[in-house]
Amino acid sequence: MRRIIVFEHMSADGYFTSQDGTLAWTVPDEELDRMGAGGTGGADMILFGRRTYDMFESFWPKVVSDAPTAPDPHAEGRATAEARAIGEWINAATKWVFSRTRKEVSWNNSHLRREIDAREIEGLKRSPGKDIMIFGSGSVVSRLTELGLVDAYDLIVAPVLLGRGRPLIDGLFSSHRLKLAEARPFRSGNVLLHYERS
Repeated sequence: MRRIIVFEHMSADGYFTSQDGTLAWTVPDEELDRMGAGGTGGADMILFGRRTYDMFESFWPKVVSDAPTAPDPHAEGRATAEARAIGEWINAATKWVFSRTRKEVSWNNSHLRREIDAREIEGLKRSPGKDIMIFGSGSVVSRLTELGLVDAYDLIVAPVLLGRGRPLIDGLFSSHRLKLAEARPFRSGNVLLHYERS
């Protein structure tokens, strides 16, 4: 069965976006980039909320070019081969965007969904294919967590306190216990926390 895996950058005080909605606060990390570029082969689909889809659509299609490197979304002015590999994977992946306001989606392999249907997502998990990723998309993460459909959370905790911002999970009606499967510190001060549903 395919798993749904959430991958998020978070501040040390628990926010996944700053008050202005940007990721400028994240800490650039070449080790993490290498890990991300090497790990993309395990998934072939991405679920998005509208805001994250809009951000990805405005950035990642431009990354894939004839150049051997691509701009790093978390470090202005830096270009890496890892960012290019991630961009190629994102462009090729099947993408579902959940939105009531977008009229259409035209990015490669994108499909528009008006709402999250638990039975449709359960069927998706049972269908042939690799794992399914979610980046950003707090409303989608919150809803799928509440439905018990998220299998794992890869949280990159940055050595940054934002003070204000948007929490990743909002509006749960009950607590959800997780099992810590891995904690991996990086030289940058970032820490990967890999949680699985218990």
